[in-house]
Amino acid sequence: MTDKHAGFVALIGEPNAGKSTLLNRMVGAKVSIVTHKVQTTRARIRGICIEGQSQIVFVDTPGIFRPRRRLDRSMVKAAWGGASDADIVVLLIEANRGLTEGAQAIIDRLRDEMPRGKPVALAINKIDRVKAEVLLALAQKMNEAFPFAKTFMISAERGHGVADLREWLAEQVPKGPWFYPEDQIADLPMRMIAAEMTREKLTLRLHEELPYQLTVETENWEDKPDGSTRIDQIIYVSRDGHKGIVLGNGGETIKSIGTAARAEISTFLDRKVHLFLQVKVRENWQEEAERYSEMGLEFKDGDA
Repeated sequence: MTDKHAGFVALIGEPNAGKSTLLNRMVGAKVSIVTHKVQTTRARIRGICIEGQSQIVFVDTPGIFRPRRRLDRSMVKAAWGGASDADIVVLLIEANRGLTEGAQAIIDRLRDEMPRGKPVALAINKIDRVKAEVLLALAQKMNEAFPFAKTFMISAERGHGVADLREWLAEQVPKGPWFYPEDQIADLPMRMIAAEMTREKLTLRLHEELPYQLTVETENWEDKPDGSTRIDQIIYVSRDGHKGIVLGNGGETIKSIGTAARAEISTFLDRKVHLFLQVKVRENWQEEAERYSEMGLEFKDGDA
């Protein structure tokens, strides 16, 4: 029998670089929420894919940005923690944005903090948005800024170049037994994946600021004898005014969010789902340790 390989790969980059889209494309299922809003990935969601005899476990880190609040600091700390713990790091940048100030800051920190010998690959995403000569110039500029082990040109959304990246990662991960059963695609509990799916629908539906002022927790999960599942979730918001926005006129907003979330959770679980949503005001939820552990983040304060 061929020797097995298994290892952890951290996807890092600025918010909205396409990390969640790439993770979902690699794994072949939706395990990380994808929205047009920044900072949507809070927990270090792991997606798992098999390539030949290799099991690649992806750590989808929160986008790295300048933190302002406690929640921001925990997210950025989680991102760097994921990178330093992984066997391989992939820095994702957007072709159309190039070497931004944020990307340069990440490169500087990679140079200072990554152990010598740890492979760091560069993935230039959204290649369909720029001309070939711009791409080549960007690749050269990036490789002058940091000694990347390999550079990949990809479109996470369309799938271009993703197979090449996956094959390379499969060759790079260390020899060893697989960490997870063959049919498992994520190591987040189903309760958390379901909560993330509902949060995605809230993020898509609500205006700019509010999504960062709310969180979703799965309070109850009951598998019924008829094969269906009842899921009760609580949406925590910071203020009474936010509760009204989430509920909408005559409950119309929460109803449409519930319908969309139920359909997606049902498809993911491949069974009928009864989803019940409640909205509760908790003014200081962003300062409560319990909320952080639900998201798989550390509560304790400190430098990001």
